[in-house]
Amino acid sequence: MILFSDDTFSIIVVIFLIIITTFVWRTLRTIGRLLPQNLSWQRIILRRNMLFLPIVVMLGLCIYVFQAEKTKKQHIINTYISSVAPDTASIWQAPDISTIPDEYPNKKEILYGRALIANTADYFGPKGIVKPMSNGMNCQNCHLQAGTKPFGNNYSAVSSTYPRFRARSGTQETIHKRINDCFQRSLNGEALDSNGYEMKAIVAYIKWLGINVPKKYSPKGVGLTKVKFLDRAANPAQGQVLYNAKCASCHQTDGQGLAMPEGNGRIYPPLWGDNSYNEAAGLFRMSNLAGYIKSNMPFGASYNNPQLSDEEAWDIAAFVNSQPRPKHKFLDKDW
Repeated sequence: MILFSDDTFSIIVVIFLIIITTFVWRTLRTIGRLLPQNLSWQRIILRRNMLFLPIVVMLGLCIYVFQAEKTKKQHIINTYISSVAPDTASIWQAPDISTIPDEYPNKKEILYGRALIANTADYFGPKGIVKPMSNGMNCQNCHLQAGTKPFGNNYSAVSSTYPRFRARSGTQETIHKRINDCFQRSLNGEALDSNGYEMKAIVAYIKWLGINVPKKYSPKGVGLTKVKFLDRAANPAQGQVLYNAKCASCHQTDGQGLAMPEGNGRIYPPLWGDNSYNEAAGLFRMSNLAGYIKSNMPFGASYNNPQLSDEEAWDIAAFVNSQPRPKHKFLDKDW
């Protein structure tokens, strides 16, 4: 919704200030005339009044310029939003980041936020250029394609549904809190400064991704696939056989993934061990991991082109999550 269709409000403000200024000027002038002629107050008042008038006019012009710029920015945002109107009947598709106009108010933050999501290890990994504070995984290892893939743990509904009450913490959580949950659990690291530029950039990117999602609405394709429960227990031994056949070519037999040649981050992330997600992470819940695997693994799979059965997804999830990893940091607060 555009704040103002034109600069009407700003014009009204300036006119109002001019009227007030004129009234004050006339009042002071009248007071000056009523004073005894042998006093010099008349000249002092008039002199001060003449200084007061341009100051107020300049203040009004400043307000006008500020409001006009605000209106212009809001118009740019609304024009862009209308160009990426949602199709609520279809699976959510992320807006194309290349379509953000150069004059878009926080384009720089959005682009930086995407870089932080896609290449988190470069900024916050063991050799991070911002601060070494995580296990070397990237946010997009869990939130695929920088949080844009349907049923790939995408960010489509974050902006539309937060702040929200979450059962795990038993509190009302903000987007900032949710982001830091990922840093402390999936990345097994430290929390970001909620007021820092990196946090602002990540929030800007996530909000932009949900720009075409109505408030309180969760589009089709959000989150992970809900895999049906089995009529048996998931079998980690069978999962290991499947893992070696379907997953080890990327994540390696030892589950440690494939490191980048320069040694900062990995092409394929570790699925267990000291450098993987800890026991407080969302994917440590087997139902979440099974849904993640079902629609996204092995590489090339998607929700409409799965390569594993439900049973295979459950068994691989059981195997992966039965392997050692960093312990839960928050058992005294949540689950």
